[in-house]
Amino acid sequence: MDETEFWGLVDSAREAADGDPEDQSDLLVEQLSQLDPDAVLDFARHFEARSNRAYRWDVWGAAWVLLGGVSDDAFEAFRYWLIGQGREIFEGALHDPDALADLLEDFDEQVDGDCEDLGYAADEAYERLTGAPLPELGLSPTPREPIGEPLDFESEAVLAERYPRLWERFRA
Repeated sequence: MDETEFWGLVDSAREAADGDPEDQSDLLVEQLSQLDPDAVLDFARHFEARSNRAYRWDVWGAAWVLLGGVSDDAFEAFRYWLIGQGREIFEGALHDPDALADLLEDFDEQVDGDCEDLGYAADEAYERLTGAPLPELGLSPTPREPIGEPLDFESEAVLAERYPRLWERFRA
């Protein structure tokens, strides 16, 4: 599975779910369950690699502004949700996390920004297909600390300065 196929599966599940993250997870499991186990492994590798790429302090800060605070576990669920938004939004957020203010048309912090189940879609599909748990993916583990310079998430002034567009749209 190449990158285009990976993003195609993510996009088709999101579109069929009409943007509902939980429905998107269920639909993605169904789509992946139609593939062979090796393709599901490839999908899992693509997904995990992107989650690791987004494990950055600046992305965490953007999530903090969007959601009004984000724990370690919630940041993982945010990264899964961010991948679920598709290539344009994901790559745009990595290029400039503050750009999420412009990239996200609608954002409801009660529904959006959190989709832990999406991160386990490949696991579930693989187990359905093979009866066995998803094996190790052979990727480097998630770094112990996010990449980049830590931010003071408790300082509204720091967050407003670092993420002016997000702050204006979601916190002002």
